[in-house]
Amino acid sequence: MKIIVVGCGRVGATVAADLDARGHAVTIIDQSTGAFDRLPSTFGGNAVRGDGTDEDTLRRAGAEGADVFLALTEGDNRNVMAAQLAAEALAIPQIVAKINDPFRAEAYAELGVATICRTDLMGHALLSHLGLAVGPAPRVREAVPHPHHDNPPAAVAATAGSAPAGEA
Repeated sequence: MKIIVVGCGRVGATVAADLDARGHAVTIIDQSTGAFDRLPSTFGGNAVRGDGTDEDTLRRAGAEGADVFLALTEGDNRNVMAAQLAAEALAIPQIVAKINDPFRAEAYAELGVATICRTDLMGHALLSHLGLAVGPAPRVREAVPHPHHDNPPAAVAATAGSAPAGEA
């Protein structure tokens, strides 16, 4: 599969390296060249310096025709913006955006962006580790299709907290 990853933080670098090792064509985008130091020396994909919320950057990185788009920066807002751009301008069929805030994760899924919330994942894992009763494991919140979209995004949004200025 052709996969675009926006954000080369710990999560983005780990996921990109794993997907590359599995034989997928991976391109990772980050605003900071230094972020690419997190990638292993064995990474065979492409690393592109740029803003993942900018359509020109995404096109330059080869996002057109991608099968999967993962928005994995540290900012909920950046991830949702990148996911919406991937869905609406590039028509990428499967989109994932990382969201830290559980309320935002639910709201964005209701608005048509699939999300995953690491706050929910960590909370569940810790309670389970402590032997406390927990419900089903948190999962990707599927995007709710809306009739006003010709092609509802199959986005999966999983963001971390609000985006500080200059964040990838």
